[in-house]
Amino acid sequence: MARIFITGSVDGLGQLAANALVHKGHSVVLHARNAQRAKYGLAKVPGAESILTGDLSSIEETKDLASKVNKLGAFDAVIHNAGVFQVPENELSQDGLPLLLAVNSIAPYVLTCLIDKPKRLIYLSSGMHKQADADLNGLKLTKPSASYSDSKFHNLVMAMAVARQWPKTYANAVDPGWVPTKMGGPGAPDNLAKGIETQVWLVGSDSQSKVSGQYLHHKKQDRYLRQADDVRVQEKFFSFCEDVSGVKFPSES
Repeated sequence: MARIFITGSVDGLGQLAANALVHKGHSVVLHARNAQRAKYGLAKVPGAESILTGDLSSIEETKDLASKVNKLGAFDAVIHNAGVFQVPENELSQDGLPLLLAVNSIAPYVLTCLIDKPKRLIYLSSGMHKQADADLNGLKLTKPSASYSDSKFHNLVMAMAVARQWPKTYANAVDPGWVPTKMGGPGAPDNLAKGIETQVWLVGSDSQSKVSGQYLHHKKQDRYLRQADDVRVQEKFFSFCEDVSGVKFPSES
């Protein structure tokens, strides 16, 4: 059985994936934004190993969260599930960055860099990434900006870059579909159960799940913006994240 850390696992797809993995006998460590949310999260996932707290809108708290994860020992997989969707454009993080960019894009970069390398990394993307600015022009501005679609493209870029640079780690991006969670809304048309099946499958022992550098929807490869494979785009995104966080992407060794 595997040991898994899931960001943003108090509700939504994170909580559903956590419960499914615990049911299969895996050891799951949850993540919540603060202590109050942590208490709620543990009650919603009976059998979870533990829960860690850290506000992903803060670079320092995100760094501290990575340290907390490492203190717990080795993990087989990390699922980068946390994200925000409908956020006012002028809402800023603790570091003065657009909140959506801080939580959806920079936080998974920092955690990827600082958490001891697991065997598998899973990044929650979205079909909406296809409407993103694939040239990353928003990151070049004096005041950087990013839409939700941009941030989901950033998650895809992360997966492809990690798969390329860390060949010993299986790294993939997942489109869970537009499902009826708190984020997706009650009118979302896609199947909620299918929204977690790919993440759960990628963590398991199925030999067919040992893939890397793929964009998956319901356990199958799907079309994606090919600019995510462009090394120049990957390096541009990593350079931006390093500049704002002070964290350099580590080599494979």
